[in-house]
Amino acid sequence: MTNSPWGQLEKDNWFKLQTIKRSYKTEVLPKIEKLKASFDVVQYGSLSYNPELYPVFLIQSRHFDKAKKTILITGGVHGYETSGVHGALAFMENEARKYADSFNLICAPCISPWGYETINRWNPKAIDPNRSFVSNSPAEECALFLKALEPYVNDIYAHFDLHETTDTDNTVFRLAKNQRDGKDEELTEIPDGFYGVGDSENPCPEFQKAIIDSVKKVTHIAPPDQEGRIIGVPLEQEGVINYPLKKLSLCAGFSNAKYTTTTEVYPDSPKVTDAICIEAQVAAIKGGLDYLKCAN
Repeated sequence: MTNSPWGQLEKDNWFKLQTIKRSYKTEVLPKIEKLKASFDVVQYGSLSYNPELYPVFLIQSRHFDKAKKTILITGGVHGYETSGVHGALAFMENEARKYADSFNLICAPCISPWGYETINRWNPKAIDPNRSFVSNSPAEECALFLKALEPYVNDIYAHFDLHETTDTDNTVFRLAKNQRDGKDEELTEIPDGFYGVGDSENPCPEFQKAIIDSVKKVTHIAPPDQEGRIIGVPLEQEGVINYPLKKLSLCAGFSNAKYTTTTEVYPDSPKVTDAICIEAQVAAIKGGLDYLKCAN
């Protein structure tokens, strides 16, 4: 039996239950600061919930070359998806310079810092940022990001959006979503392993395969369930499903990039560590970029 969707009172009550569990200031910002030695680091805003605590940044190639393709890497759209944030930062620190001759790079490593600190999928208004990459977005995190990317949006060639699928998707977040929306949506099996999400309108199967092949060297790929699906979506090829990115207002669909992927790491697997999850995100980016170098 469904309940009524949440009103403002219920959203306020939910917000009051959220607590700070880790520090954006000490875990993320020093890594961004370190990258100033090699990249242009630009603050594109601060979240109004706490402007001093939650500045947000782009990390960019120092000298943009119009002859090069522009690559966008995003992490922390869902702040609780840890390896997305630290995978983006690890790639920029350890691997990005290897691709400098081929590409311009832009990285937004942690779009939702409040979500990072509270280990949350939503923002303080109980809005899912990764359903909110639209004009006049109701999510402040998305609105700031979209404004910052306006000068580059028509030049983005490929976009890697780094995510995780966790056990708490079923035990916490989807249950809360059902309550918020007043619906009873069936939970889907949490896949054990890495998988990628392509765009059903522009699937780029060879690009997705290159990502999977690269990640295989680091960790295992999620198998489909008994119905040949991952999170309820039919499998397109090993470790790859497709979503209508623009229709769902997902981060990876905000531009008209020729190549897009959403990575999904499973950090709760007994087969992985935090370090392996981060390495898998880095491997996904490298696999995609190596393919694009040849595709050019």
